[in-house]
Formats: sequence, structure tokens, C-alpha cells
Amino acid sequence: MYFSPKPDLLDHTSFSKAYFDRDGSLLRLTLAKDQTFRLFTPYEQISSSLLKATLQQEDRYFYLHPGVNPISVLRAAAETYLKRSRPVGGSTITMQVVRLRDRLDTRTPHGKLVQMMRALQIEGHYSKKDILEAYLNLAPYGGNIEGAGAASLIYFRQPAANLALAQSTALAVIPQNPLKRFPLNANTQPWQAAYSRLNKTMGDETEIPLSASRREDLPFLTPHLTDTLARDRSGRIDTTIAPNLQRLFEAQLSAWISRNRAKDIDNAAVMLVHYPTMEVRALIGSADFHNIKIEGQVDGTNARRSPGSTLKPFVYALALDQGLIHPESLVEDDPTFFGEYRPGNFDKAFYGGLPAREALTLSRNVPAIELASRLEKPDFYEFLQAAGAAFGKEEAHYGLSLVVGSGEVTMRTLAKLYALLGNGGILKELRYTKDAPPETGGKALLSPEASLVTLTMLERPDPAKMPFTSAGSRVPAYWKTGTSNGFRDAWTVGIVGEYVLVVWTGHFDGRSSPALIGADMAAPLFFELANALGQAEKLQDQVHPALDKLKLTRVPVCMQTGDPTGCGNDRDGWFIPGKSPFMLNNAALQKPQILSPRSGVTYVASRASKKSLQIPLQVRHKDGNGEKLFWFAGTTYLGQNNDDAPILWEPQPGTHIIRLVDETGQSDSQRIHILTSE
Repeated sequence: MYFSPKPDLLDHTSFSKAYFDRDGSLLRLTLAKDQTFRLFTPYEQISSSLLKATLQQEDRYFYLHPGVNPISVLRAAAETYLKRSRPVGGSTITMQVVRLRDRLDTRTPHGKLVQMMRALQIEGHYSKKDILEAYLNLAPYGGNIEGAGAASLIYFRQPAANLALAQSTALAVIPQNPLKRFPLNANTQPWQAAYSRLNKTMGDETEIPLSASRREDLPFLTPHLTDTLARDRSGRIDTTIAPNLQRLFEAQLSAWISRNRAKDIDNAAVMLVHYPTMEVRALIGSADFHNIKIEGQVDGTNARRSPGSTLKPFVYALALDQGLIHPESLVEDDPTFFGEYRPGNFDKAFYGGLPAREALTLSRNVPAIELASRLEKPDFYEFLQAAGAAFGKEEAHYGLSLVVGSGEVTMRTLAKLYALLGNGGILKELRYTKDAPPETGGKALLSPEASLVTLTMLERPDPAKMPFTSAGSRVPAYWKTGTSNGFRDAWTVGIVGEYVLVVWTGHFDGRSSPALIGADMAAPLFFELANALGQAEKLQDQVHPALDKLKLTRVPVCMQTGDPTGCGNDRDGWFIPGKSPFMLNNAALQKPQILSPRSGVTYVASRASKKSLQIPLQVRHKDGNGEKLFWFAGTTYLGQNNDDAPILWEPQPGTHIIRLVDETGQSDSQRIHILTSE
């Protein structure tokens, strides 16, 4: 037998998955592929009392025989075939492994002979420990429950390693007659009687009344996470879910949905990430997993949706890093053309010049798009691709509208991006299981200075002007709202204490609703959850303490110009030495500056369109007093205007040098490309 091929023990056996929260409580036990509850449990994770009770009940001489116990076999044969009193098996644990693994019919002499031969073969290749482990993962424990790991979780709601002696004894008697001793039968007397007999055999005269839990009462928690987590794994999976926060958020979300149902609000998704460790502490993929009407089994945290304006902070972070702005730089919120693209604002109004900080918190579209048009190495699209946004199409498909949500992302991607800001510009992967090793490096996509200064630009009170507190002290929130085009998605994402909190509300079928506005619908839910989080845990702000450790300075900035000139109406602003532009606006306005068209931009004119391509010729000038400005395309004179009235130019295909000259002879020029499409 030692020279025969090595048989497998469990290689072709399918197993369940058992998901546990971070505190070790069962979240969910799935069925194996054959619709059996069978959880692989290593020998080392089975209680010594269950090992002892099993050997006492099934095979007292397990460590002495070579796989077959001839005395037991002869006694069984005599009882079965000579006395014909009752069928007696005489099987060792090794023989039972063969029968269970190979589904053998061992009621005939031939079947019994095959069973014994294979048992000897197994003993020739495996240790007693391996064989006992295999038996305790295959043994029947009633109904569709097999293996001690599944049985202990179902009947006693605890892992096999934690079984008490009485529980181990009660389990050990089931495999010998699982039909009669099935604890969930209406009559459990056979189970109790066998338990009592084994107790006395083991010398334990103390009998503890036992009752078994039902399969139907198994927990079914965080199903959106467990449905998608580790599809190729089986056995025990310890998640990072914090049970108190998961239950708290589920209750808060359910109450919020009930209050807002009359507004056509019936679904939402929530994620909570502890960003220093990147552990996902709470995940709710829909308001009700079992509700077919809202397609509750769809996982909203992993669905690609328009993020609205929630990506704008990363435009500003890149602009800070590339030296285009500092937080108090004045940016223009005026009607502007970008080729044929003329963006507007959500409120259809324009604010004129305002600090970058305010432009971000007020979610003005034009300043964010204008900044995005000036980004390079990386530009906005390249940054998001590097961060794992994985857009389905090339950059040209989205253009600058990517800033306001034309490219779809998942909630999980948004959580990673905001965690990147909290982690000083380092992109790290989300952790869903405790055995996932924390990243020590990650990918640096932004500087720590730009990341944390961007967060300070997002700091503001909640919409109701209510202080956010934790354990009696105020903890700031750094947050951003988003509303997708057509009112289909309402978002709020932010950092509170050590956590990234992401909230989405909408409909999985994509229908619009006038109530789906980030600031009006998602933000109130965000702050309800944030305040509940603050009551559950003592949060500590991570952002402001980190700022003091970075290469940053505070500089008085003139509120009228956005420059550090000390004009008497100043505000302290963060500056990144070596990056932040000093005299940004005054220096730029010493000569006329072409705002449109953009240098290096390729404009496309459609042959199919009835309208010809028109590009506005716009300028920013030092005086802004209406003096004459003269425009040329190469040597061709295009016309004159002032800085308040743009000229609409209809270009021909090709490359053009656009030149602007003012009355004093100062000039600016841009090179652009005009293509045609069908």
C-alpha cells in the first residue's frame, strides 16, 4: 500500500465560506457547491474535547490500527451475517473517510473490501492527524450539515475551537446515526440519550441540558460584501467589518429612508473606511438587500455611477502641486468657452472672481474646469487613471466634462481617492479582510502638502450649521457633495476623524428625481451618520496636527488680489514653498493674456453639424478698462475688441498661431490645431 499512488483526502470536496466580523462573530455561512453546509476546519482549530469525544465514540483504537481494525471487522461480520441480529459496520475512522469521500456503498462484502483496501492505502500516505482532520471535515451531522466546523457554528454559534466539553460530546454522537440524532428533529430524545451515554463513557457524570440553534436562524449580515468577497476562497474569512458601526449605520439608514420615502427616496449605499489602515469598517450596498422593488441585491458600493462634483477636490490638489494656485488665489467664475464646450454652474449664475478655496466649497464648475484645462504631467484624466478609476473610454471622449462627473466611478474608488488625501497623497488599496497585509508603501500620486491643504479647503460646518462633536469636543469634517447630470445620483464624501465616509442615494434603474441633490439629500444623511459615528467612537482630527509637520507656511494674502502683498484686507493662507505662486494675479496681468483659445488644444469641427465651429477670442488684461485689443491669426487680421466683449472666430482646419496685441504694443500668442470629423 505504501507503493500505491497517493490518494487525495479532500482535494475534490467543496466547502462553505464562513464570514466573521472583526470581533469574531459570525456574519454569514454559505453553502458549498453541492448545497451542503461544510466548512473546512484545520485540525489545530478543533477543540481537544471534540477530538477526544469523537475518538471515544467512533474509534477508540484509532492510533493503534493501520486503517482497518480486524477485531472490529470480524465482530461486525459475525453480528451482521451470522447472528443476523442487526447490521454492524465495524468501520474505523479511516474507513469512514473512504466511505464519505468516495460515496461508497459498503453494505455488501465487495463494497466493504474496497473500503478496507482504500483505507490501508490512505494510512500508507497520510498521518493520523491528517486522517482525523479529514473525517471531522466530512462527517455527517444531520440534514445537509457536514463537518464539525459547520455543525459547531450552526448548532452552537461558535467555532469548533471554542466548543465546551458538553457541546463536543453532543456533536460527537451525531455521525453514528445522523438521521435519528439530528438535533433539529422535533424529537431530540435520541440525541440527548446518546449524549448521556457518551458522557458516562468519558467519565463525566455531569450532564448539561443542551439545545441546538436552527439553520434557518443563521445570521445573514453584510451580504453585499460577502457576496463578492474572495470568490475563490473557502473556509474562515475574517473581515474588517466593525459590527457595532455596521449595525448603527444600517439602523440610521433605515430610519432616514423611512423619513424621505415621500420624496421618491428609497435607496442608498454607504461605506466607512478607517483610512490609516484602509480597513472597511462598514459597507451597505443598498437600503434593503431583500427588496426586489429597489433591486436591493445590487451592490451600490461597487456600481459605476456618475460622481457629480465629488472629483473636483483632486483638480485643486493637482493645481496646488503644479504651482498653478494657492488656496487664496483668485479664480474666475465667468461665462467661458472651451472650444465648443461652454460649462455653466448648477445655479446657472456666475460669481466672478473668488478665492480658489471658496470656488471649491461652493462647487463652481467654471473655475474647476479652467484649472483642469491647465493641468499637465499628469492632467486630470491621467491622475484618475493612475488612481484606478478605470474609465471605459479614452480621454478625448470625456474632455473637460470629466471634472463635473461625465466619467463613471464606483463608491469604492471614491473612498480610495479621499483616503489618498488623508494619507498624504499615497494611494492604498482597501482592505476587506484581516489577513490582507497592510500596505507599507502605496503609490504616491500627490504631495503630502497638496493633499492636506486640499482637505483644509473642504473644511466647513454641515448644511444645518450644527457642530459635529465627538465625546464632547468638536471634530471638523472635510467634505464635498456631488449631483449627477439629470438628478440621478446624490453624493457626499468626506473625512471625519480617522474615517472616510461615502454616501450615495439614488435609484439603481437610473431614473431621475428632483430630490436627488447632493447638498439637499446626501449631505444630511452623511452628517447623521457622522454624528452617530462620533457618539460611538472618540474621534480625533488627523488633518490639522499633520499640517504642522509638513513643509508649509502661513502667509497673509490680499483678499482683493489673491496675492501676498499685504493690502490691509488680508487673510492668512497656506503656501507650499517652491510651488505656490507668489504675485500670481498681478504678475500675470502685466500684459494681456489670452484665455481662449487654449494653447496646445485641438479643436474639432464636425462636418455633419449645420453650425460652423466658433471659438471665442477672450482675454484677461491688466487694466480691464475697455482699451482696444487687436487679434491676428498668423498675419491675418481678425478684428478688435476689449476684455469684456469676445470675438467669435470661425477657423479653417489646420494649425494656427493666434496673436493678441494691445494699444501699448504688449502681446500674447497661442498655437492651436483645428481638425474636422465626420
